[in-house]
Amino acid sequence: MNLEIFGQFAKKEKGRVIGKNNTAVIYTRVSSKEQFDNNASLTTQLKYCQEYAIRKELDVIEYFGGTYESAKSDERREFQRMLSYVKRRKNIGYIIVYSYDRFSRTGANGAYISEQLKKQGVAVISATQEIDVTTSAGTFQENLYHMFSHFDNQVRRDKSITGMQEKLRRGHWTGAYPFGYTNSNPGKGKIPNFVISGEGRLLKQAFLWKANSNMSHVEIAKRLKDKGLDIHAKRLTDLFRNPFYCGLIVNSLIPGEVIQGKHEALISKEMFLKIHNLLHAGEPPKKYSFDDENLPLKMFVRSSICGTPYTGYIVKKKGLYYYKNRRKGSKENRSANKLHKEFLNVLGRYALANKKYIEPLTDIIHDTLIDKNQEALEDQKRLGKELGQLKERMDTLERRFVVLNEITKSQYDLFMPELKAEQRELEVKMENGGINSSNLKKSVKLALGYACNLPELWKLGDLETKRAIQYMVFPDGIGYDFKNKAVRTFRVNEIFGAISLLAGSLKGKEKGDFHSICRKSPLVTAAGFKPATF
Repeated sequence: MNLEIFGQFAKKEKGRVIGKNNTAVIYTRVSSKEQFDNNASLTTQLKYCQEYAIRKELDVIEYFGGTYESAKSDERREFQRMLSYVKRRKNIGYIIVYSYDRFSRTGANGAYISEQLKKQGVAVISATQEIDVTTSAGTFQENLYHMFSHFDNQVRRDKSITGMQEKLRRGHWTGAYPFGYTNSNPGKGKIPNFVISGEGRLLKQAFLWKANSNMSHVEIAKRLKDKGLDIHAKRLTDLFRNPFYCGLIVNSLIPGEVIQGKHEALISKEMFLKIHNLLHAGEPPKKYSFDDENLPLKMFVRSSICGTPYTGYIVKKKGLYYYKNRRKGSKENRSANKLHKEFLNVLGRYALANKKYIEPLTDIIHDTLIDKNQEALEDQKRLGKELGQLKERMDTLERRFVVLNEITKSQYDLFMPELKAEQRELEVKMENGGINSSNLKKSVKLALGYACNLPELWKLGDLETKRAIQYMVFPDGIGYDFKNKAVRTFRVNEIFGAISLLAGSLKGKEKGDFHSICRKSPLVTAAGFKPATF
């Protein structure tokens, strides 16, 4: 009996037969824009795929890729567009790629996608790695290609990370450079040279506003916008917390490590820590108001008896401002006008009568400060020498590990942390060493220039100028003796202290007499100037 009649009882096929249709799509890609711009890989891939399609008598109906997208992830735009296209169509039998690593380098995930496509009757085939994907052996071999591609990717990643870690440890930033900097030596394999850009110079002003005035981020963003830099207030928070701006490098590739960077610091480490403390102090940042402009000494003045800061308020009916001791139960209230006059009288004691005194006094004060701090300067010199020798040892260790391969990574990891800890200790000592002779004369001359018109500068200045002058002359603020209605000074900037001591002796003297006056003055001791407090 002819069995064809029983064909109606035969079971239907489950799913779709792999490669049943002779239609195909071609997918090509390169990993980076540099490859896309500088070589002919995409053209070569397309040529091999088209020749393979002709050889296998496949009808190519669409092309995908043709651009750069990394296969480390399967969330690629062109790749996903191709998968969507293939899944929507019922007549696609093949996806042709140059090699399986062009399809995916994600290992198991790439194999999974390929398996899901097979269930829809679509086979992924390579123009240069011919295997029969319809058999178990062929599928196994295809999966091996996917796994080898993933393994190769991981090996490359490990090598890349090791190189990036060593680059970071040498003080060179990797990846996109932070806002406010630009790389003046770009290019693959080149040592980067990050320099402060025009935006960076404006950003520095933001750091100064935050450190010196604890200004709100909204106000800072507004002021920056007025200067031409449009930056969101929320972004400022991230920038203020990034130690890159004080010359340091931290990175998730080197967890637990802090590296002194080779780039130019935007701000000092002291300023960065000051801002860090302000951000974590729990006190709301100050948003300046009209009242603040009329009460510049608020929180700068403290009771000379109990040390409690003075705050301020306005009597609205009279439109008059007052300072008030914030101590609970205190009845110390002082008219802002009167306290300002008392403060200006004290400030006037640090003023210079005539600009002609600037040049001679610059040398006198500079030389005296140098003599006074000779021991500290010697310590700075010694620490600088030790730091230089230590860096030579670190460079030698790094060269023996990276270039000469004379020591193992375990040996490098054993000694380098000790040297870095010693380096940080020396740097902290140098930062806390006090006087810095390199820019001392410039600082003295700048202070003398301010001193020529100090009270007037304070009176005419805005809130920021007033507070800058206050803390420049009196770093620890001032005290107020409410009982005697007198301003007291806790500590005076040493340069302004010297100006105050010498100013009275200089009146009516010629330039040639200045040094003799300095030598005869009882205010100049063997230890240097002894600034008076009031």
